[in-house]
Amino acid sequence: MLAAVDLGLIYALMALGVYLTFRILDFADLTVDGSLVTGGAVASVGILSGWPAWLATGAGFVTGCAAGAVTGLLNTVGKINPLLAGILTQIALYSINLRIMGKANLGLLRADTLLSGLRDAGLLATWASVGVFALVAGVFAAGLIWFLTTNIGLGIQAGGNNAVMARSFGVHTSAMVILGLALSNGLVAVSGALLAQYQGFADISMGIGTIVVGLASVIIGQAVFGALPVWRAVLAVVAGSVLYRFVIQVALDLDIGLEPSDMKIISAVLVIAALLLPKLRFFQRFAHSRAEKELAKQVLAADLAAVRSEVSR
Repeated sequence: MLAAVDLGLIYALMALGVYLTFRILDFADLTVDGSLVTGGAVASVGILSGWPAWLATGAGFVTGCAAGAVTGLLNTVGKINPLLAGILTQIALYSINLRIMGKANLGLLRADTLLSGLRDAGLLATWASVGVFALVAGVFAAGLIWFLTTNIGLGIQAGGNNAVMARSFGVHTSAMVILGLALSNGLVAVSGALLAQYQGFADISMGIGTIVVGLASVIIGQAVFGALPVWRAVLAVVAGSVLYRFVIQVALDLDIGLEPSDMKIISAVLVIAALLLPKLRFFQRFAHSRAEKELAKQVLAADLAAVRSEVSR
């Protein structure tokens, strides 16, 4: 179970990237199936070539950003449909990733990685590793929350919410799309780099189904913990990633005949459930009640601010 939590926190970085495109930009980006592998491939090759592990992981982030930017350019400059733009980049990345690695699989068990200290001490899949990965996920989540409150982050949110209105206020929406996709796939690539170092190898097929995992984390997390305000939505994505992995592990541990090869269908069922359950009357009432409480808090905060302003005068 602790290994599942470890993986959930590592995949949380990927889920944050999917959240940025799926929820903020309203862009269905399929590049992530390829950019996850790109991050792992670049980091693995860098480490095996003698680079410091942190530098190799950073290089994975940069190449992931480049992959996302290509998708953004295909969509904004080439006017290609978002889904098709992501698919084209993903297909190209398959060959590029093979070129980077030189073969379909690279082993890292004997290499000096970011996780070598934990591995050598036998602390992987323990509360120590959970604490480390929780800290890493927390740092990236806090960074994303801060970024979305900056002028550029607000521009990305405005462009994803209403591109026509955003352009009328002087927001360069095409640039926001490219930047958002670049950052999203950069996060996905970092997740791939950490995943390769955690499992001890990078594999050309490790990215298959990544978009489903990311969407499941976003949908499940926000269905359970809420989607507003932004800080709650971001933290819900992290929690959703952990919850998703936990449910998968529980399903595999139950004696009901499920095999590891059934993980994809379990993922699909979880996503379908997360999409359909909020439409039930009970969940709609719960969501409405939570929205009313959130609105009441905002009104109370505004009233208190007005009172303080009057008193200060």
